[in-house]
Amino acid sequence: MKNIQIYKAEKYSSDDYVEVKANIYKTFDSFMNAESYVTSLSFEQEPEFEEGADSGDISQYPLEDVLDKFYVAVEDFYTELNDGSSNTCYLEFSGAGIEDIENLLQIVGKHVYNRAEERDGKTYIKLVIE
Repeated sequence: MKNIQIYKAEKYSSDDYVEVKANIYKTFDSFMNAESYVTSLSFEQEPEFEEGADSGDISQYPLEDVLDKFYVAVEDFYTELNDGSSNTCYLEFSGAGIEDIENLLQIVGKHVYNRAEERDGKTYIKLVIE
């Protein structure tokens, strides 16, 4: 994932969202039946890291590792924007606490990818943020 940027979705202008900090919105998650915090990001996948290489879809990795590291979930896939016509992907992320989204926003402008490392004869995958 590279060229990670904040994406300000039009829906954030509705009454369903309250901006509580720059690019962080509070909303009600009906699935979880609780308030949650959301933000949206755009990024480019990198085929040289096997991202989006199969079908142009958003790759599971390193996205899954980002979700785990920052305790967030994908809330909206922006299907109309992620139609395969562009290398840029758009996702909305949600977290139970504002801190989760604040921490996630630290990847804006950074390069995020997985790197295999060999230790003790085993291969481990490491999430790299630089």
